[in-house]
Amino acid sequence: MTDNEHEIEQPDERVPKRVIGTPAPGTSMLGATEQPQEVEHEVPGVTLQDEAKARKAEKIVALCFMVTFLAAIGFIVSYVVFQVGGPEATGVSNLALGSTLTVAILGLAIGIVIWVRQIMPKYSLIQERHEMASAAPDRDVVAGTFIQGANESGFVKRKLLRRTLLLAAAPLGLVPLVLLRDLDNSKMPGAKFNQTLRHTVWGEKNKEGKPLRLVVEGTGQPIRAADFNSPGGILSVVPEGYEHDLNALAKATLILIKFRPEEIRSGTRQNWTHDGIVAYSKICTHVGCPAALYEQNTHHILCPCHQSTFDAADGAKVIFGPAARPLPQLPITVDAEGYLIAQHDFEVPVGPSYWERGDAEAAVREGGQA
Repeated sequence: MTDNEHEIEQPDERVPKRVIGTPAPGTSMLGATEQPQEVEHEVPGVTLQDEAKARKAEKIVALCFMVTFLAAIGFIVSYVVFQVGGPEATGVSNLALGSTLTVAILGLAIGIVIWVRQIMPKYSLIQERHEMASAAPDRDVVAGTFIQGANESGFVKRKLLRRTLLLAAAPLGLVPLVLLRDLDNSKMPGAKFNQTLRHTVWGEKNKEGKPLRLVVEGTGQPIRAADFNSPGGILSVVPEGYEHDLNALAKATLILIKFRPEEIRSGTRQNWTHDGIVAYSKICTHVGCPAALYEQNTHHILCPCHQSTFDAADGAKVIFGPAARPLPQLPITVDAEGYLIAQHDFEVPVGPSYWERGDAEAAVREGGQA
């Protein structure tokens, strides 16, 4: 059996100069016969698709590829337009990126499935066992079958399918390049242009120029140190004036714990406490979940997400779980009216430890530049 027996003839004037994915001129898979997709004799086990239905399916496939193209462009535009900077902005960005990428991939997948099922011929094949090394005649059959399949797929004959497929695939190739941009270390939170992640509003002043008071989360009630006098008590507190600012609360929410003086150990900064009251960041240093479960008998703070456990009496040191560092302690004192206030901001970044990694990398870069 020769190669010519597996080639489908087509007039020379219908052969394109060069099509992506096909052999170079001189080694064309189309051969020299007419009509690459029209087989004049019936082949056992092969069922050709109805041409009218195939043309209708071709338009649907082309529409799917166009949807993929537009969605991929929408993904790139969304990445540029919807910048992250807070919980709400991050949510909008994730929704836009996820939606457009899902539509792009789904459109491409649906188009390819319809192409295969409603345009390409259907085969009934019987698998035969052969030796591992195929004989030369078998290899010739495979080569011929490949050429015939390429012709029958319609990749060359149906220009609309070919062009819309290439159009849909083009922007998808840029998606990884856009995402790889985020691997730039200069975008880590320790970089100079993104110092906001290292600080919270606890370092700011209120309208009167005084330090911010600690208020109860949910009610906004200021806390007198004299009223918070039950050892073992715990409160979730936020900065006064920022009770409804989600961006600020994402970093500044605290847990306030009352200890007996003899219960506080060396890991806790004594000069940052007041009358046995200690304030720790509520943001777990593993992945940022709220660490708000407290066991009074053991003084353990538990993060419910991944069971990181901190010893509140000893500087919130990690005693169990995946967290890599203690919960940051906020220095507190009282004002002239006896209300708890912040002395100044946290000395270390709150939240996940990769923020701290970003600070270290930024320090190394700044030291090298100096």
